[in-house]
Amino acid sequence: MLNQVYTDLLTQHADRLAVADTQRRLTYAELDTAAEEFRTEFDGWWSEAVARGEARPRVVILAANSASYVVAYVGLLRAGALPFLLDPALAPEEVRAVVAGCGIDAVVHDRPLYPGIEPSGSVTSGGYALTRTAPGAGEPMADRPEPLASTEVCRFTSGSTGSPSCIEFSGTAVHNAALSWRDATGLGADDRILCFAGLFNGLAFNTSLLAAFLAGAALWLPSGLPTSGQVIRFLREIRPTRLTGFPALYESLLRRPEPIPELAELKVALSSAAPLKPTTAEELRTRHGLAVCNYYGVAETGPLTFDPFPAPDHGQGRPLPGVEFVFGVFGDGTVATGETGEIRVRSTSMGSRYLNAPGAFEARLDRDGFYATHDLGSLRDGRLHLSGRAGSRLNIGGRKIDSVEVRRVLLASGATEAVVFAVDKRNGDPMLAAVVSGPEGLTEDALRGRCLERLASYKVPERVVVVPEIPTTGVGKPRMSAARELFHKATDSAFTS
Repeated sequence: MLNQVYTDLLTQHADRLAVADTQRRLTYAELDTAAEEFRTEFDGWWSEAVARGEARPRVVILAANSASYVVAYVGLLRAGALPFLLDPALAPEEVRAVVAGCGIDAVVHDRPLYPGIEPSGSVTSGGYALTRTAPGAGEPMADRPEPLASTEVCRFTSGSTGSPSCIEFSGTAVHNAALSWRDATGLGADDRILCFAGLFNGLAFNTSLLAAFLAGAALWLPSGLPTSGQVIRFLREIRPTRLTGFPALYESLLRRPEPIPELAELKVALSSAAPLKPTTAEELRTRHGLAVCNYYGVAETGPLTFDPFPAPDHGQGRPLPGVEFVFGVFGDGTVATGETGEIRVRSTSMGSRYLNAPGAFEARLDRDGFYATHDLGSLRDGRLHLSGRAGSRLNIGGRKIDSVEVRRVLLASGATEAVVFAVDKRNGDPMLAAVVSGPEGLTEDALRGRCLERLASYKVPERVVVVPEIPTTGVGKPRMSAARELFHKATDSAFTS
């Protein structure tokens, strides 16, 4: 389905600008040609590499945002392959787990592959390397999970509770997400979207890729970190009508003392993954005339809310078409309208299941098909308001991090006890921190180094304080308040919470 949708759109909007980065600009017609060239090269390489039979090649895209990323994605759909969109910031161990757990046949990548992912034939296409992951890729493998026949794209959870879970999406679900976003937000052909969120992430994938093409809009994809200087440069060069990014992007803009009049020209500014701090939102509004919309979406369910007129008391906005919310403890009924409970959601853009974690997705669905998000919130005046998490996950700059997973790695790295939590730096940015106890000679550098080997970089505590002992409760559990106090003493109160 998606291949036909993209093919029709590339023809329909042929002469308009489709996608651009600092090196390349492609009209819809040029994107069509480039995707066809990629498909031809991929098909030729793949047919020489392995006897495919009836199996769809499973191909990970491991790359930064660029016009070439979109070419590869559309080209893989055209080739009948199954694209897996993976966060390039994942640690080597996490990427290896995905390759093994999902039965990946090949990787399209813009960086060297990690040790342990054994290559078996590689070529270059469209500026990317195409690498088979193992001898016999594409052939039946023992215990290789089979995707559903309806699955056309696979994306991943953040891996906050272990290896990233692979979410299977039907073409219909992906199309529904894009249609609802286009229609609800008034996305049109004259829009220019400046997107700093990775296309593997739901924020960008759902709001800035197929949705843009359905409207005939132009998608700009800068690569690299969205520093305030880079953001301002693009604002001035392309005069975007929409800006897509995470809270850290907007917070960085506020550190610039000079006026940024281009911000007031934006029709829509999206932030996601973590609610923008009220103080940040208010300062953006008063200093720069920018009202930021706190988009709410869940990896497994697609985009869920939007507010065309964001305001401090509007929360995350109103449900999108095809989205239903209920609130309450999973498996224990619901709460009254307006009261806080665990958010459960059902949408027309939901994933189907986890390919590499059988039964785990289904376990979070109630009998009516509502998915338990583990977020807490309420619906007031038709708008969704978030109030926290129901579990152990922390939200650091838009990244969901499981404190239990990080603690487990610290304990496996020599600590006898560990407490993981979030603190705020003096500039207001959240930071992941840990207090650990352990034998003499245990150091912060050694612990962080071991974490970097086992975890994605954003899951590694920026500061690790090593102490002789962490006070415990009467049942032997470490006391969070005591751990925080030890942290602040050791860091000379350089943090605010």
